[in-house]
Amino acid sequence: MAHDHAHKHDHTDIDWAEMAEHLETQAELYTPLTEHALAWLGGKQSEPGLIVDAGSGPGVVSCMLADAFPGARVVAVDGSEPLLERARARAERLDVTDRFGTLCGELPDVMADLDYPADLIWASYSLHHLGDQQAALAAYASRLTVGGTLALVEGGLPTRFLPRDFGIGRPGLQARLDAVQEDWFASMRASLPGSVSVPEDWRALMAGAGLKPTGTRTFLLDLPAPAPDRARVVAADTFRRFREVLGDALDAEDLATLDRLLDPDDKASLHHRADLFVLAARTVHTAVRTG
Repeated sequence: MAHDHAHKHDHTDIDWAEMAEHLETQAELYTPLTEHALAWLGGKQSEPGLIVDAGSGPGVVSCMLADAFPGARVVAVDGSEPLLERARARAERLDVTDRFGTLCGELPDVMADLDYPADLIWASYSLHHLGDQQAALAAYASRLTVGGTLALVEGGLPTRFLPRDFGIGRPGLQARLDAVQEDWFASMRASLPGSVSVPEDWRALMAGAGLKPTGTRTFLLDLPAPAPDRARVVAADTFRRFREVLGDALDAEDLATLDRLLDPDDKASLHHRADLFVLAARTVHTAVRTG
């Protein structure tokens, strides 16, 4: 599974507003991947009237949904008002405010406040922040029109920024970070209010919510070295968060390597490396409400 968002030592008290710039820059970096995913999604269904971006963050994808489906109204739903402020500002810059709205509240309960059911619900890497994922999917299903689609983005592969051996420290740093982050993620899930442990069989969970699974596809982001400046910003912020959140579980050599990677004055850092790339895979699962 892919969890490119280590946050804070307090697993459930995430300061999303503090992460706003990182979330926005990361979503912008992933634009080619998201465009391919939305094109695939658009080929699977008729033009939606209402699209809900559940867990929208700063609204980068919300606005992409508005662009991909020009006849639809889009509602960005999130529990962080500062993130929704960014979403509204982006919608204004892109001149889609006439069919763009926001709804602030905790998922999934806030979905009951929608004025009418949605034809498409997009939920990207937000479901795993909810304690009872099966119950959340059932709540989403209840807010779909008959024939409406839930597009769930979960799973994929961890993002890679560097070769296995990049010349400093012990080879395999990112693989070791993956292992430590998996432990962090398990602790985060266990500490969520009402947490229920379920196998991450997303199609089965969607079927358990009364939906009919209709497809699964994985999309790649492949930015070869040397990566663009935006990728360097995302990589540096990602590794900085790893250093802050996972540092206690790493040995001294790996910590020293991270410090060098994050030091802008070090020619071996992420800020200067010619071998920095971005390779990521994200998986979209779709299901339809049939009755």
